[in-house]
Amino acid sequence: MSTSRPWAATAARLLLGVVLVVAGALKMPDPAAAERAVRAYRLLPEALVGPVAFGLPVVEIAVGLALLVGVRVRAAALAYAALMAVFLAAVGSAWARGLQIDCGCFGGGGQVAAGQTAYPGEVARDVGLLFVSLALARWPASRLALGGQREEELAGVR
Repeated sequence: MSTSRPWAATAARLLLGVVLVVAGALKMPDPAAAERAVRAYRLLPEALVGPVAFGLPVVEIAVGLALLVGVRVRAAALAYAALMAVFLAAVGSAWARGLQIDCGCFGGGGQVAAGQTAYPGEVARDVGLLFVSLALARWPASRLALGGQREEELAGVR
């Protein structure tokens, strides 16, 4: 088990990193769509919609890159978990209030026609990613990381 855990952590890092970098990169070219997506949730005061819409892709890309290269893995995994918790709360809130929106998780977003929401799938995906990020935060030592874990840490020896 101790020899496979670092490889499982590597796979988790790469999965989470790719998801966040792709999500952030898809939002960057269309800031107006990002604003529409944030506004559609009706959770933030208008003064915060723009900064959140513009800042979120930058944070997603930064955390995703940290995971991909293996720097500050525990902190990046905890940041990922925090993002997932916020996303889950926002999607759950929209779902509970009967809003008809696209989450905007991978660009786009905003109002959609009745019956066009994908809340169950979005929640399932984000819960799964939340659990992966929490497991990675618990066991961050991985292979192919620039964070430089020692072989003893990878083997679980202290």
